[in-house]
Order: sequence, then C-alpha cells, then structure tokens
Amino acid sequence: MRFQALRVDMETRILSCSAGLIYLLILVLCGTSTASIQLIGQISPVFQGAEMNWVDNNGMFLLSNNSQFSFGFFTTQDATLFLLVVLHISSSKVVWTANRGSPVGNSDKFVFEDNGNAYLESSGGVVWSTDTGGKGVTAMKLENTGNLVLLGNDSKPVWQSFSHPTDTLLSGQDFLEGMKLVSDLSPNNLSCNLEISSGDLILYAGFPTPQPYWSLSKDSRKTINKVGGEVKSASLSSNSWNFYDKNRALLSLVVFSDNANPNITWAAVLESEGLISFYNLQSDPVAEPTVIPQDSCSTPEPCNPYYVCNSDDTCLCPDVLNSLSNCAPGIESPCNSSSSGSLELVKAGDKLDYFALGFVPPSSKSDLSSCRNACLNNCSCLVLFFDNNAGQCFLFDQIGSLQQPAQGSTGFISYIKVQKDGGKGSGSTSSSQKYLPIIVIIPVVALLFICGIIYLGFRYHKKKENIPESPKASSEEDMFLESLSGAPIRFSYKDLRTATDNFSVKLGHGGFGSVYQGVLPDGTQIAVKKLEGIGQGKKEFRAEVSIIGSIHHVHLVRLKGFCAEATHRLLVYEYMAKGSLDRWIFKKDGEDNILDWETRFNIALCMAKGLAYLHEDCDAKIIHCDIKPENVLLDDNFLAKVSDFGLAKLMTREQSHVFTTLRGTRGYLAPEWITNYAISEKSDVYSFGMVLLEIIGGRKNFDHSESSEKAHFPSYAFKMMEEGKIKEILDSKLKTHKDDERVITAIKVALWCMQDDMYLRPSMTKVVQMLEGLSPAPQPPTSSQMGSRLYLSIFKSTSEEGTSSRPSDCNSDAYLSNVRLSGPR
Repeated sequence: MRFQALRVDMETRILSCSAGLIYLLILVLCGTSTASIQLIGQISPVFQGAEMNWVDNNGMFLLSNNSQFSFGFFTTQDATLFLLVVLHISSSKVVWTANRGSPVGNSDKFVFEDNGNAYLESSGGVVWSTDTGGKGVTAMKLENTGNLVLLGNDSKPVWQSFSHPTDTLLSGQDFLEGMKLVSDLSPNNLSCNLEISSGDLILYAGFPTPQPYWSLSKDSRKTINKVGGEVKSASLSSNSWNFYDKNRALLSLVVFSDNANPNITWAAVLESEGLISFYNLQSDPVAEPTVIPQDSCSTPEPCNPYYVCNSDDTCLCPDVLNSLSNCAPGIESPCNSSSSGSLELVKAGDKLDYFALGFVPPSSKSDLSSCRNACLNNCSCLVLFFDNNAGQCFLFDQIGSLQQPAQGSTGFISYIKVQKDGGKGSGSTSSSQKYLPIIVIIPVVALLFICGIIYLGFRYHKKKENIPESPKASSEEDMFLESLSGAPIRFSYKDLRTATDNFSVKLGHGGFGSVYQGVLPDGTQIAVKKLEGIGQGKKEFRAEVSIIGSIHHVHLVRLKGFCAEATHRLLVYEYMAKGSLDRWIFKKDGEDNILDWETRFNIALCMAKGLAYLHEDCDAKIIHCDIKPENVLLDDNFLAKVSDFGLAKLMTREQSHVFTTLRGTRGYLAPEWITNYAISEKSDVYSFGMVLLEIIGGRKNFDHSESSEKAHFPSYAFKMMEEGKIKEILDSKLKTHKDDERVITAIKVALWCMQDDMYLRPSMTKVVQMLEGLSPAPQPPTSSQMGSRLYLSIFKSTSEEGTSSRPSDCNSDAYLSNVRLSGPR
C-alpha cells in the first residue's frame, strides 16, 4: 500500500511538472515572457515581464534585426532600480528612455496588452504608457534605426519613440517643431532644452524664465543652402545635421565630422552640461565628440552660479563675492520682504559677459543709474548687466556662470544683488565710509532697545492697573507699525472712497464682500475689496494683513495696502485688467472670450507656480482653501496670478462654516472637506486639478445642461482617459498641434491632482515639474468617483442659495499652529 501510494504521488508530480513545462512552452509561443528569453525584431500583444525575467540578458528582451539595438530594462546607479530603455548595444549608450526620472524595481512589469496599449507599472500604478489602447496595434517592433514602433493593422506606425525623444537624436530621426530634447539634471538641478521655435533651433537653460544660449541662426559654422525660410525640422544625415523648411527643402547644415560614411550611426546627445555632443556609435572606442556650442564657457553652468568661467576652463569667484560662503550672495528668496529691505547692488566688474546676453532682448533702454534702480525695485532681479555703448539694461531673476568677454567684445558692466551685511561694495569706498553705517546703527539700535523696554514697561503698568490706552498711545503704536519695513501701506477710508469715486465701479462680489476699481493720486490702478463679517479687532487685523502683504511672488496678486478705520476693513490689491479666469474659459451668451491652448497652458503653469510658492517657499506654509477660476486673475498679457490667499484668519468662525454656491467653492472642494480628514496643502492640489480640468475642457466641472454621463466632468474625464479618448476631454473649440505632448500631460496632471486619496496627489512643486516637462507625467490611476457621489448626496441636498456646514474647520487653532489657511469666500 505504501509503495502504491508513493507511485501515485510520483506520477502526480511528474504529470504536474510536465503540465508546467507545456504551460511554459505555450506562454513562450504566445509571446508572454516568463523566462529569460530574448526576441528578435518584434513582439505581439499579450506580453509581459519584469527585469528579473531577463536577468540573463542584462534585462533586455527585444532586439532589432541587425542586433545593433535592444529594448528592455537598464540598471541605474542604484543597482536595485531600473529604466525601460532603447540601448545601442556595442557602445552601451542609452538612446531613449520611457520612465525617465521614475525608475522601477526588478519585479515591476512591462506589459503589452491585447488591446494594443504598452505600459510600465510599479506598485500597482502606471509609470509610463503609450496610450495606444483600442487603436488597432498589432505588434511592437524595434527597427534597425533604433526606433521603437507600435504597428497598426496596415503595418504603419501608431506610436514611435522617434516622436517622443528624451535627450538623444539618432541618424534618420526627424526632430520636428513641437518636439523637445531635455538634458539630465546638472549637479545644481538645472536642465537644458533644445527645441525649434520661431523658425530657429534654440538651446536654452531651463530656469523658471528660460535663458537661451545658442541658436542655429547665430552659429558661424553652418553652411547655407537656401536663403530665407524658417526651420521646421532637423535630422542627422551622414556626417551633417540638416535643417529643413515646412516643404522639406534644405535650408542649411552643420558638418560635425570628416567621416561621411552613410552607414555610420550617429547620435546627437544633449548633455547635462548643456552641450550637444555628436557621437559615432560604431567607433571603438567612441571618439571624442564634436560639440555645440564650441566654447564650454558659453553654456549655463560650466562653473557654479556666480563664478567666472575662463577660457582655460578655470573657475574664479569675483572679488566682490570672495568673502561670502561658496561665492554666493545667499539670497534664497529675493521677493521675501524680510530680506528685501536689506539688499543692495555691488559691482562685479566692468568687463564680464553672460551666456544669455546675445540671445535675450534687453529689459529696457536707459542709463546705468536707471538700470540699477530697476533692479533694486524688482524683487526678483538678482543680477544686472549694462551695455554702456548701446544703453541696454538686462535683468535676470536666475543666474548661472559668468564668463570673460569674447574676443573683440568690451563686455558688460555687471552688478550683483547681495545682503547689505555681506557685500563688500565695489572696492572704491574709503575705510571711514565703510564704518560710518556701523557708527550710526549702534546708537540707533541701543536707543530703540531702551525705548522698547520703556514702552513695554509702560504697557505692563497700564495693563496691571486696568487703565485703557489713551488715543495718543494708540496713534504712536500705529506710527510704529507703519514704520516696519515691507509693511503694506495704510490708507484712510476717505482716501479709498476718493480713489474709487465713492465705490462706483464694482468689479465683482464674493463671500468676503465686494471689489471696486480705483485709481491712486499717482495714477496707479487698484482693486479695493470691502470686507464684511470680519471678526478681528484693528490690531489683530493689521497683524494678519502684514503677513499677507509680506508675500511677494510674480504669480500671486500683490496686496498693496489696507484700511482699518472704525468698523471699516478694506484691502487694496494691484489691478488685474483682464479680470478673473472664469470669464475667459466659460463661454457666456453673447461673448466669445475663448483662449487658445498656449495661453491656457501658461495660465495653468502660472497658477501651479504661485501655489507651489505658498505651500513650500513661504516662511509659514499657506493653504489657500478656495482655489477656483474666480480667484485666478489675469493681467493685460494674460499672466495669471492667484488671489485671495491668506484670508482665513480674517473670517469669523461662523463665516468659515459656510459653503458658497455650487458654481463657486462647492465644486472645487477635496473629499477631505466632507470627511473627517485634516485639511492640508493636498486639498489645494485637488482644487487646482479641478480648475486645470476646466481650463482644458472649457466647461464647468458640473453642468446640469449636459447628459447624465457628461454632467460631472471629472467622472467623464476619467472614463475617457481609460478608454483612450483624449479628444473628448479637450475643449472642442481649441486647436492644438497633434504632436503637442503638453495636452496629454496636462490631462494626466489634472487627474492625478483629483485623486480621492490625498496621499496619491502630487505636490505643487511636482506638478510644476510635470507641466514643464522636467518630470514625466505617468498614467493616473482610476478614480473612485467620490466627487461624483458628493454631488449626488451632500451638494444636491442644498439649494443653489443654501448653505451647509462641514466638520473641517478652516480656523482650527490647533491646525493653524503649523500652517496658515485661507478659507472659502
């Protein structure tokens, strides 16, 4: 019996093993990788595997027919993390990357679905995707050129890596207008970009305000084949880089090698140093490449910022910064008012140059004194350059390496903004002049200290005796507060009544009160907000306003002043001529204010930068709590600025428990406002995602006039994204370039921001990076549609004019100890 049982057990195991082998064979024949195999030419749908499945082939699972290129997993500097790449085998050069900036583990899978979509997943989320589901894809092929292609039923490309370059161009690859090469980040976290713009090929440093440093039109090495015409495409052919117009006529070319062998595979790589290097991939060893631009000092960061790059590749710190740590002024946030009053300009030299000066227009034409004043009065200006001969003033809000002037150039007069106690001046100040400020400051500080002690003692004595302050003492306190550097201007009620012509021109109305247009005596246009239901006394109000007024950023509406007189509480803002965003993206009867895609995308990017500043760069983190199109204002040039930030502490507690109408705040609230979760900056991210989706779609997030499927726009957008119907999300009135990746990126970012789980939402800094193309935007996970359920339950239980309470309190003292909130209007 034992023997019989043992025999039965052995037979069972043999049958099981045989079945496993048969199953493995079937999977391999069907194209599903479960072992270390390597396929040549192409693969069919229903294919998947992780790096560990092809470890014997160094992670590669697809070869080109000529065996020059492979596709698969490539290890990063961290041996446990991997990128999905196209690799030139003999030179070991990565020529294209799918998940750049988002490496995955060895168990994370590449999947080629039966519906034709190819994607890379990690921890249950999609890191990268071709978004080709349902488009008739029949195969994935790695061509002999290094182009990874998804083929349709007609064997024509549905998707190809050549249309989505990263930092490398290969022989025969067309680089078209609308495409962009982005370098890896430098040690200072700066990337460089290459794109075709305004009929020219341009290299630029990826600062928040881009700074060009090379263009084809100004390169003396190009050979002109046809005069006139705008560059619309470029490609590597034989030993030259060729540039074509829209009719594919050759305009010019740059020869980068003497070897004209047409069988050589060349690669143009945008290096992290900002140079374009041309490599012969079949050279063994790889020869020293030709580079653009030729002079390394003409790139953004051959040295660290503020250092001077010399022709012998040495880096020297300007004398004026020698005494400072790391040759840096140490100004992290120049628009922070706590430091703006203690900044000065010091002369860096008469004969210095800067890589961007030959490519950017001057900020103004003036004399040196006016140029200096312009920089001092512009909180974002860090360095100025002045051309004495042409009277041209250049201001920069970010700075890379400086350089010695080119041969034949006289250079520029340059000034650097530094802390007053850190700069050494221009070197011409006498010893007595240097110590004069100290001689004056010490007695003044001592006198103020003594006065402060006397004043505090007097206040303590009066408080102890319970004696009310006299009007004179109150006036003295007002004068003291107004003398604080960077404080907003205090206006009298009479001043503002005059400026607004007795509040006659009403710009709008919100939960806080009405906004009126006004003009100051010097001609400055202003917007005056009359606040209603403010709970604070005068001193508390002024303290809060001082904090709000200290926040300066190009994408935040500037608070210029205030009024706290008797029962009147008013805020004075800069005037934004184009009004709020809602009037430009939501078409109203009889109006046709439709913004183009370029303007919409820039508005979204500006919003993101403003919120990122509030969340991460302010001394005290500020959460807005009321992001919606009505709170995004536009100037004459459609530059977007976020308004009404930092107002939460000005509300009464009763006011903080009120929702506004469905058209306002309610449609933008994150789910945690309704649940018991704490409110954080991720609540703003949710609201931003909602507004971004409205910008993309040109419609409100909830529209009763639409069909039931389309009424709740976010739910519809998630569904269309899952089905690959991107055009259904986009405003039908918009015209976009088919190769403009910003469209799909913006949609992905919006859907990521609107995740119900706040921990899945990206930070606003990450949002900025994804919109700027500095970080990939992965495929968003599906939504649980809580937003839709909220409309069906809580929001629809109230009328358009009604109100509703929420458990989250925007004025919670416990929570406000860590962050500052701005509540619903």
